[in-house]
Amino acid sequence: MSIFAYDFMIRALVGALITGASAPAIGIYLVQRRLSLIGDGLGHVALTGVGFGLLLHQSPVLMAVVAAALGAVVIELVRERGKTSGDVALAMLFYGGISGGVILVNLSDEQSNRSLVTYLFGSPLTTSRQDLTVMLILGCAVLAVAVLLRPWLFAVCHDEEYARVSGLPVRALNLVLAVTTAVTVTVAMRAVGLLLVSALMVVPVATAQQITRGFKMTMLVAVLLGLTVSGGGIWISTAADTGPGATVVLLAIAGFFTVTVGMSTWRAVRRRTRPKPAVVDRTTPEVVLDRVDHGY
Repeated sequence: MSIFAYDFMIRALVGALITGASAPAIGIYLVQRRLSLIGDGLGHVALTGVGFGLLLHQSPVLMAVVAAALGAVVIELVRERGKTSGDVALAMLFYGGISGGVILVNLSDEQSNRSLVTYLFGSPLTTSRQDLTVMLILGCAVLAVAVLLRPWLFAVCHDEEYARVSGLPVRALNLVLAVTTAVTVTVAMRAVGLLLVSALMVVPVATAQQITRGFKMTMLVAVLLGLTVSGGGIWISTAADTGPGATVVLLAIAGFFTVTVGMSTWRAVRRRTRPKPAVVDRTTPEVVLDRVDHGY
């Protein structure tokens, strides 16, 4: 069956490609700051927003954006000012977010395990035109922030103290990054699900870092890899009748291990084929004469 045979298949592919481009674009900043798992925490908070949306008969996607954005701001303020460590604050997001989401989904009129699984693990084949429009707008906003604010966000992620001394609005940039991450999580909700979104934000970046040099080139390659695994995952899941979100993530992980093995093999071959440097005799003339006199 052709992937372009039905409208819902085309919407699934376009939604996955939007996710594949936006997730690595913002994920590279999280990897730089060693906050690779924050996407998981915000995904759990977004589930609470989904629960509110179903309970109040509002758009689950928009409610998820609001909930994840508020959670991102809270964790950033706790990280900056609070006495609680970032790890503890992130754990609070994990447990409180998913617990609140499950309870709210169960209280809603649309309560069912199917509704919950759809948002947790993704369901791109059920993407409506309205969902696709929201994803497109949010995805473009994420890419605009990631590209246009790249010098300043990179400075803050690389060395926050130096950025503050340089006069950059560090707090504002941190909040922008946190909110943009929350938006990215909700964009990826349909394609790969809230529990798997962090993988698409991190794995393509980790793969690109092995074959590129420089932040700008790494971002570009990571986005291209994200597009490849997203489109390829949708196509493979259609042909093999597997879960689309899980297929996309497994394809990304397979690409990471393939590149890792390939680069390790290439470095080993290069070391073996590299010509050995010539050995220079640095002995003094006196030592040379002494060796001659003794028959060496």
